[in-house]
Amino acid sequence: MSEPRPSDRHDAPDPDDTFEEIVDEATQRDPDLAVIEAGSRTLRAHSGQPQGEAVPARPADPETDKALRAVEQELAGRWGETKLEPSVTRIAALMDVLGEPQRAYPSIHITGTNGKTSTARMIEALLNAFELRTGRYTSPHVQSITERISLDGSPIEPERFIETYEDIKPYVEMVDAQQPYRLSFFEVLTGMAYAAFADAPVDVAVVEVGMGGTWDATNVIDSTVAVVTPISLDHTDRLGTTPAEIAGEKAGVIKQGATVILAQQPVDAAQVMLKKAVEVDATVAREGMEFGVTSREIAVGGQLLTLRGLGGEYTDIFLPLYGAHQAHNAAVALSAVEAFFGIGAEQARSLDIDAIRKAFASVLSPGRLEVVRSSPTVVLDAAHNPAGAKAAANGISEAFSFSRLIGVVGTSGDKDVRGLLEAFEPIFAEIVVTQNSTARAMDVDELAAIAVEVFGDDRVQVEPRLDDALEAAITLAEEEDEYAGAGVLVTGSVITVGEARLLLGRG
Repeated sequence: MSEPRPSDRHDAPDPDDTFEEIVDEATQRDPDLAVIEAGSRTLRAHSGQPQGEAVPARPADPETDKALRAVEQELAGRWGETKLEPSVTRIAALMDVLGEPQRAYPSIHITGTNGKTSTARMIEALLNAFELRTGRYTSPHVQSITERISLDGSPIEPERFIETYEDIKPYVEMVDAQQPYRLSFFEVLTGMAYAAFADAPVDVAVVEVGMGGTWDATNVIDSTVAVVTPISLDHTDRLGTTPAEIAGEKAGVIKQGATVILAQQPVDAAQVMLKKAVEVDATVAREGMEFGVTSREIAVGGQLLTLRGLGGEYTDIFLPLYGAHQAHNAAVALSAVEAFFGIGAEQARSLDIDAIRKAFASVLSPGRLEVVRSSPTVVLDAAHNPAGAKAAANGISEAFSFSRLIGVVGTSGDKDVRGLLEAFEPIFAEIVVTQNSTARAMDVDELAAIAVEVFGDDRVQVEPRLDDALEAAITLAEEEDEYAGAGVLVTGSVITVGEARLLLGRG
């Protein structure tokens, strides 16, 4: 799994000379980070700049595609992400036989209910802007399983994904044989991510929990920075029925002496987090107090922000994402990176504003108020719980001037579907209910029954197939001249959004 070595050409610059030059340059800017930045920049000079591809297509090579499908099939044969045995015993055993790859680099660990993936992508972009080599692990994926493991801002190449799986497979089977339950789909992917990051090697890993925190498979890392995005009710059958109970599980990512970046929270959830921080002597930075969004203005293609970080104010930041929730995610991400660099607690300084602006301007977050078609405009958003739906509804109302909005909704059966539909009811003129192709999808007739109760019979159309649902919604948006400004929002599930993205030619 090792990377190709630099060229041995005689005219190539001496890597040691390059390293020393970069150390000298970096020392003028920040002595504490000079060596690690210089090492990363030397490596990057040979490996090239990240491509930033957000959602990769299937491999073009038929043999690679066949091999990737075989890996996907093997992973699918394991426990799915919704079937859990709350323990880190199996993943810890896997890390042990792999030689503890997760200890080869520092990490930033992200938990919360909504906004984790967008925040992770922002953190990754910021770290890349400061010439640090990153590994990012997020879930679920929108279209391709390789999205979950990223190196330097781009999804891992299919060949490398396959190679990583084959490399750890014997160790996975060894652990399977020793444990009462086989490693799950998510546990194996987590092991792959940590191994790939160590092999790259990365300077820092940005890791999103799968669910909860304490017993989540990712929680075998000892992160110096723990990020907690807004907590709301989701996965209540596994995490708890109140924000405080859910916060108790998610607080497990806060490690001894860490810095906690705490987004705005319900009061009871915040109290739980602060109590945990005191217990482990962690430092807490709270949105609205130590950092936050100072101002935001709607701009073409996104929004213009002024953010207050741990080290000062950052002005004129363009973020190419819609919605107030993304502005708050940006404030959280910025403060997390400042904390990683020791700003606030150890150093009283700001990060380079030009690097910050460049990083935020490059952020992509597929499936989060993402425009994938015009005439009529079709927007995708992966909201799957009431809090996410409210944020999406507010964001689309603020950023778009639709005269009429048609919803296409396909949800999972284990979610608060009524709460989600009620959040969208004020902005949808009509709704087309459907279902995605997975076993977790809510039956379309069951979803329709709830939708009729929320919207009324005359505003609900039922199309069991997603392709038919998209066609019906686009037809409704186009049907009368007076509705030339109509749009379509596809939502309810990451899976629904991913399948719609493919159907609309974005795969």
